[in-house]
Amino acid sequence: MPAAPSPSLPAPPLDIERAASLVAGLDRDALLWLSGYAAGLAGPGAAPAPPQAVEAASAGSQAAQAPRISIVFGSQTGNARGVAQALADRLSSAGRRVRLLNALDYPLRELATETHLLVVTSTQGDGDPPEDAAGFVEHLAGRRAPALKGLRFAVLGLGDSSYPKFCETARQLDARLAELGGERWLPLAEADLDFQDAASAWSGAVESASSALVDAVATATVTPLRPAVQAAVHDASQPFPAEVLENQRITGRGSDRDVRHIELSLSGSGIAYQPGDSVALRPLNPAPLVEELLTLAALDGDTVVEAGDAALPLRRWLGERLELNRLSRPVLEAAASHAPALATWLGEASRDAVVDLLADHTVVDLLHRWPAPLDAAALVAMLRPLAHRSYSIASAAALVGEEVHLTVAREHWRHGDRDRVGAASGWLAGLEPGAQVPLWLEPNPRFRLPADPGRDIIMVGPGTGVAPFRGFVQAREATGAGGRNWLFFGNRHARTDFLYQLEWQAALRSGALHRLDLAFSRDRPGDGRTYVQHRLAERGAEVFAWLQDGAHFYVCGDATRMARDVEQALLALAARHGGLDAEGAREWLAELRQQGRYARDVY
Repeated sequence: MPAAPSPSLPAPPLDIERAASLVAGLDRDALLWLSGYAAGLAGPGAAPAPPQAVEAASAGSQAAQAPRISIVFGSQTGNARGVAQALADRLSSAGRRVRLLNALDYPLRELATETHLLVVTSTQGDGDPPEDAAGFVEHLAGRRAPALKGLRFAVLGLGDSSYPKFCETARQLDARLAELGGERWLPLAEADLDFQDAASAWSGAVESASSALVDAVATATVTPLRPAVQAAVHDASQPFPAEVLENQRITGRGSDRDVRHIELSLSGSGIAYQPGDSVALRPLNPAPLVEELLTLAALDGDTVVEAGDAALPLRRWLGERLELNRLSRPVLEAAASHAPALATWLGEASRDAVVDLLADHTVVDLLHRWPAPLDAAALVAMLRPLAHRSYSIASAAALVGEEVHLTVAREHWRHGDRDRVGAASGWLAGLEPGAQVPLWLEPNPRFRLPADPGRDIIMVGPGTGVAPFRGFVQAREATGAGGRNWLFFGNRHARTDFLYQLEWQAALRSGALHRLDLAFSRDRPGDGRTYVQHRLAERGAEVFAWLQDGAHFYVCGDATRMARDVEQALLALAARHGGLDAEGAREWLAELRQQGRYARDVY
């Protein structure tokens, strides 16, 4: 962080703390751009803007030429960001005036004067917006949202049709923008996990629809004033084969959970991660599940099937390329075209019944229940691509060097008389040292330690949600950060499910961890279950005091219940200990989020 100005210099009254927080983490180029922009706002006599700012200003000065198109994205894993960036490049090259903004950076006061708005957003959890779009969505849904009668807009949603609220955030935004008076430039578009073709088609439609907005004088793409994400060394098309160094079960004997601590080598990869980032990997489907499907469908696994740009034996398609554990509505409909009984069921089933089916049936379970005569090519065409899985990094490179550590809960459940395991977690849990895991980095710039190492942090991470906070504490210890660290951890039983217990106790003794609050929900069933949100409420006065003094608050874990309960606990403690009414508490929390002091990594 740049040094604060000397108090002896003549200057108007200024909130130095707020100014410092606004520029925290910006790189040199972004700081130069910002200095030029500020100088321009100051008017004649101010210091000249650097070249980057002049170039952006020259494009902006052509406001009378063609209307500007604002592209706003909300992205949890980077897919929506990538689509939005590609669209901005495409439109800019075609002569449109474009600016590209993360929803977190969008100046909400400008919404009332927008004329052309494009939104690209993912959906996470139970129909929730991605973390960086939460404030944008909340503002639009609230009473302060402006009338948008002069606006033309289009929305693209990225989602996963195996979840009941598919593309829910995009649907809500599309409906609300229209309700506020905006005119749909294009109909709402939705894309499933294999989103590339749908996104490309939508981008082409946007380019055609905007053909009248060509600016013959100047174009520019304005990117967010946030630290640039380093170009990927490895990605989904070229993952790095990380060697397994250690695979250790960290739940105790007698636990019904199998949680693994997995250490992987990044030696020679060029991958540089920060605490808060994730790694992604594309797993292999369990071999017994593949063989069960082949037997059920009476198909030969050696049959070569051509699809797309590949020709592979059916067994490889099922083991390496296609999703067998997660069902989606398109898969159900494709199967129904071969199984009349399933088609009849789908026509009569309630929405809840379909949701339950998607949640607990694999492809094999589906075909057990509704046999369908499928040949090899039809089976491959029916299934969707095997999705990658992401895991929060549970280490700090400053301490572990060229390694990355993961905390993985092996998913397992029983369907009828058949045992099922998660594709990725089951595969990872069974790997021996020396095996390889093809992976790539997923940076998470929304979930970073404070740029000021003197700031306090509060971390809420029950279960495997504690993973990134192991990295946070390691990093703060390794770099000698002066801020205090407070962890709230919860799980079922203290004796068997206290993940990284010895490490946390050692951190308390060394001073690397200053406070630790625990909630083990199943240890005292007679007194009711205690969760992390209850511990937050009990420590409410101190939590509120830390936050008022500038602490950062982090949540990682389950999005559908835990994260919502924690947020309600935060609102309640703000009301109780801050004297705020319900609306004031919401505004207080929104301000924390806007400042980057309330960050969530939930799933």
